[in-house]
Amino acid sequence: MSNPEVHFRKDYEPSNYLIDEIELVVDIKDDFTLVSSTLSVKRNSESKSDSTLLKLNGVELELVSITIDEKQLNESQYTITSEHLTIENAPDIFQLKIENKIHPDTNTSLEGLYRSNVMLCTQCEAEGFRKITYFIDRPDILSNYQTTVKADKDKFPVLLSNGNRIDSGDLDNNRHFATWLDPSKKPSYLFALVAGELEVHEDNFKTCSGRNVKLEIFVEKENIGKTAYAMASLKKAMLWDEQTYKREYDLDIYMIVATNDFNMGAMENKGLNIFNSKYVLANQDTATDSDYEGIESVIAHEYFHNWTGNRITCRDWFQLSLKEGLTVYRDQQFSGDMNSKSVKRINDVKILRSHQFPEDSGPMSHPVRPESYIEMNNFYTVTIYNKGAEVIGMYHTLLRSDGYYKGMDLYFIRHDGQAVTCDDFLNAMADANNIDLSQFSLWYSQAGTPILEISDSYNHDKQTYTLNIKQNNLASKQEDQEDLKPFHIPFKFGLLDTYGRDVELNGKASTILSITEEQSSYTFEGIKEKPTPSFLRGFSAPVKLEYPYSDEQLSFLMSHDSDDFNRWESGQKLAIRMIKKLADADKNGEELDVDIRYITAFKNTLLSHQLNKSFVALALSLPSETYLLEVLGGEDIDHILAARNFIRKAIAENLHQELLSTYNANITEQAYSMDADAIGMRSLKNLALGYLIALEDDESINLCNTQFFDNDNMTDEISALTMLSHTNHPSRQHALDHFYDRWQKEPLVVDKWFAIQAMSKLANTLDDVKRLMNHPAFNIKNPNKVRALIGSFCQGNLLEFHKDDGSGYNFIAEQILKLDTINPQIAARIVSSLINWKKFAPNRQDLMKQQLEQIAATPNLSKNVFEIASKGLHSK
Repeated sequence: MSNPEVHFRKDYEPSNYLIDEIELVVDIKDDFTLVSSTLSVKRNSESKSDSTLLKLNGVELELVSITIDEKQLNESQYTITSEHLTIENAPDIFQLKIENKIHPDTNTSLEGLYRSNVMLCTQCEAEGFRKITYFIDRPDILSNYQTTVKADKDKFPVLLSNGNRIDSGDLDNNRHFATWLDPSKKPSYLFALVAGELEVHEDNFKTCSGRNVKLEIFVEKENIGKTAYAMASLKKAMLWDEQTYKREYDLDIYMIVATNDFNMGAMENKGLNIFNSKYVLANQDTATDSDYEGIESVIAHEYFHNWTGNRITCRDWFQLSLKEGLTVYRDQQFSGDMNSKSVKRINDVKILRSHQFPEDSGPMSHPVRPESYIEMNNFYTVTIYNKGAEVIGMYHTLLRSDGYYKGMDLYFIRHDGQAVTCDDFLNAMADANNIDLSQFSLWYSQAGTPILEISDSYNHDKQTYTLNIKQNNLASKQEDQEDLKPFHIPFKFGLLDTYGRDVELNGKASTILSITEEQSSYTFEGIKEKPTPSFLRGFSAPVKLEYPYSDEQLSFLMSHDSDDFNRWESGQKLAIRMIKKLADADKNGEELDVDIRYITAFKNTLLSHQLNKSFVALALSLPSETYLLEVLGGEDIDHILAARNFIRKAIAENLHQELLSTYNANITEQAYSMDADAIGMRSLKNLALGYLIALEDDESINLCNTQFFDNDNMTDEISALTMLSHTNHPSRQHALDHFYDRWQKEPLVVDKWFAIQAMSKLANTLDDVKRLMNHPAFNIKNPNKVRALIGSFCQGNLLEFHKDDGSGYNFIAEQILKLDTINPQIAARIVSSLINWKKFAPNRQDLMKQQLEQIAATPNLSKNVFEIASKGLHSK
């Protein structure tokens, strides 16, 4: 691809025309679908242009006819390209009617209207509506939608769209129709339509004002028994939003549709949410604890979008984090309230550090509010979502709860029914609290992860503690950025005395400093002894810390810190130090030995009766491979992974009896439940087994096999199978075969089976992945299958993907080019695994870069893949 169009935030201009209303008739035929749209168009009084050119977006559409005020246009009056329909000399106010054909059955991109098994469904965010009909497909065009769907009654008995159903009935030739009216104006990306053979789970919710809302979850017939948890999660989310944010649902009906073919997790279309079935379907036989938690979170996320995304939407796509970062923060709050706040916070930070920090330090680094893009679908990133959520969390920390909710109330009052910007949100927060947040706005415009360099001192005679903090942003500076300015950083910290008790700071166990300068110094008086500092409690800002903690201090914090996040963090720092030391020894051919102090600290935490079991399982988990790659770099990746495995085995050898006792103590005869205690017991039990299996002795193999064949839930079954998958024991293949035979009719469970094999640490894993691509259950057109097999291999199996012969890179490049012709969005996600090539040793750099060059040079490459591959090639 040569010279693709680049979109810049600075070039934003209001549209020349607005569309107040759209009446859609979607007539589903056997071989095609006929779409008739009637648009009420008018000049935009806020446009700075006096042009009478009306430019509509349209991709892969077959135009049938076009009229203005019922007068047919001939071909000399409009121009069609592969992406636009342009009308010269459009009137100031007129009615535009367009008829076009589309072909959902052959639409493998899963954008616009497409087939998914027994249904047709839509995905219009970010720019999918243009694949349905010609329209000004941008988020600041807010319109009222009336949609009529027509189809065969037997093939498509269920006909759904946004809003409330106002009419339905029979037509000739065994056909029927349904008409839906959405009373709220919305952008085209929130349009939704579903037609199919579906069953429905119905329920009701009474709002705080006493209105009754009908709740419906539509699924394929065989899945109707797996929707109870999703429905319960929806009702909990609706109640929580009323109680926490004072937001009430506004329509008479709220619908969810689950589909197996979806590029994303879910979509918040007004009143008709379309979900990847992964985030709807669950029972204890087929879903793990983490699946249940994901369902609860994503159900809530899409519901919360009704106010933060739908009622108030984005002016343009550069503002995507306005809705996504804010809504992620809201769903994180909800999940923390429903379960354990500290466990939720730690898991959120793990995602941020393992995925967003590498993005910040790589070629796809961009601010929370990007300045440019080629393909918008490439910017549904962890920076927009997860770092964007951290920005909202910092508002909450800086303004405290009262100030945060005052700001949210003002935001809802000011901007309901509007398409707005990140600046509008910031201004609402600032105005509600009478505070200057202009420096805080840098979190939207500057990319990269700030580094805080910290030093301190204690004056025994004066009983003062002095803290010095320096911001260093140079490490994250991008080539296209000017000199980076200091961020406004909320820095929460505490001090511990020699007994591990919190030292009061301003009358509290923790204090929050508002860091605004490049260098800052703070002195605290009345500190009676030299303290141990506990920095960045609760991970109060998305930054990296540099402070010369001793191993003794980290062990002390791991045992005594009142902040759960920092207890976990201290253990992670100790483990990373030990892995680095062992990796260096392995590289130099030296004998490896684990520090007994780490083993002792591990033992003390394992046997603690005061700590939450889910927290203990987190605290005793070694840093993930992806986070180690980010922290320690990829040059010595083989030695780093060898060191990590050595520690696992050393823990199992040194604490064999304690791990075995922990495993046995957390086996229960009680029926499976999703309460916090039961989840904690399963988490700790499987953590213990995960260390024991590192020995690969008969005892641990037998424990795994017993758990695999004798359990009452998918969490325990999948945990045991995963552990067996990394061994060469003969029972491995027997368990894998048994699992597939048992669950082959459950697509989501088969996805787990693919992923387990793709992430196996055995030396022949790539051969297995290639073999599995020809398996009858694998379908390269299905995003879930691609993510499970291909994605799990390149993103979740560092050892095998980064083999120094380059075979993993070559395989992934082949799949990217194949996927690009089928579904460019999914291909672009996979190509990201190659772009951080500069983090590795020279031989791997060359091999990865060769594959990127081959991909970027491929004729007719999609914009999606070209943008990421080219940025990867030209990274600094």
